[in-house]
Amino acid sequence: MTSARGGVLKDWGRWFGRPGRSLTRRLIWLASAWILAALLATGLVLTSTFKESALRRLSADLSDMLDQVLLATEASPAGVTSRQLSDQATLNLFGGAYWQVTEPVGEGRLRLLTKSASLWDQNLIVPPELPGMLADAAGETISFNATGPDGAPLRVAATQKRLSGRDLVFMTAVDRAAVDADVRQFSTVTWTSLLLLGLGLVVAVFLQVQIGLRPLFALRNEISEVRKGKAARIAGDYPVEIAPLAQQVNRLLDHNQDVVERQRTHVGNLAHALKTPLSVMLAEAEGRGDQLAEVVRRQSEAMRGQVEHHLRRARAAARAQGLGERTPVAEVIDEMAVMLERVFQSKGVEIDWRAPDDLDFLGERQDLQEILGNLIENACKWSDRRVRVSAGGTGLGWMVAVIEDDGPGVPADQLATMLKRGERMDETAPGSGLGLAIVDDLARAYGGRLVLGASDLGGLKATLDLPAAEA
Repeated sequence: MTSARGGVLKDWGRWFGRPGRSLTRRLIWLASAWILAALLATGLVLTSTFKESALRRLSADLSDMLDQVLLATEASPAGVTSRQLSDQATLNLFGGAYWQVTEPVGEGRLRLLTKSASLWDQNLIVPPELPGMLADAAGETISFNATGPDGAPLRVAATQKRLSGRDLVFMTAVDRAAVDADVRQFSTVTWTSLLLLGLGLVVAVFLQVQIGLRPLFALRNEISEVRKGKAARIAGDYPVEIAPLAQQVNRLLDHNQDVVERQRTHVGNLAHALKTPLSVMLAEAEGRGDQLAEVVRRQSEAMRGQVEHHLRRARAAARAQGLGERTPVAEVIDEMAVMLERVFQSKGVEIDWRAPDDLDFLGERQDLQEILGNLIENACKWSDRRVRVSAGGTGLGWMVAVIEDDGPGVPADQLATMLKRGERMDETAPGSGLGLAIVDDLARAYGGRLVLGASDLGGLKATLDLPAAEA
């Protein structure tokens, strides 16, 4: 069976480990809650202890006065008499100290026998259940609060004694206003001091957490800079407790870069290893005019296209795993637009493009050139004269690029076919049919996607989602 304490600790653990919560806020709130709870308990204990101590001192004074009244009282069958005490407070009118002697007469009533001069024509007002309480006390002194002359708050001590065969109730009372004032003053000072102490401790905890976790904040910011592509490594100087973490992150970055470089090397080696045999086969086929040579030539060209396609895909996948790469989108679009307008100058193609200067692609420049170059070239090839390119950020770590043309367009039922490798809508047009497939593979390598649709210009619209570098 799980204990209650174990359940509480488990709940705390879940609260502390809950995703999305700030560690700093959790530490500050937890420490503040403990501090305030401790100070609240301390304040309650101190004020309660002080009040009880003050009432005990008051009860002790009342007990001494009871002893004096007992000594000053004489009882006989003829009656009960008491001498006035020497305490001036019991002699002055409503002087703040009072006593009286009463006698139970049944049915919970008390009959006044004698009293202090300070009461004048007043009596101590006692609760109706007092006779029963005194009977239960069996001769012990009891204390309670009551209301005195002029409505003053009193502390009363009462006891029942038997003198000369008569049961007498002796009561003494003092004005407790001064004691209540002392208790209130003590409570005010205590709670004010504890409040100031609590605020000071909370501020101290806040500063300690902020200062203590500052190296972690700095490390977080440096890692963010690496992720955004603004830095390649963590270069900060950290305390001995944090330095090993920074070193391990740098080693992870180095290892990741080594993996990327090795993949690039393997891809390059494969490209060189396949290029020579394909070139030899094509050269031999070009020198002969028979049917076999034509078949070898066509298949060699297809093999070369497939090899280039898969090599580009492998290089993109390797680069997409890396960090610290960011490419200005506007520069690449401008570069592609200028180059392709010259290529299609005889056709009179005009490329209208727009992209914000602060928009950066989270990846390598040559990959963005490959992606946008294929799409814009395809648009120029099939357009009548006009090509429109627009790019912008979504604010969620992604960018959207849209390439449109005013060409004949593609039927909706054939859009999905265009993304298949080697599929061509027009076999008479130059090319291998791999352009859009390469773009789709490169986009997927970066976690993005390519969507084809109809443009309001009349031709094809390619919508491209790619990761964007944070500002």
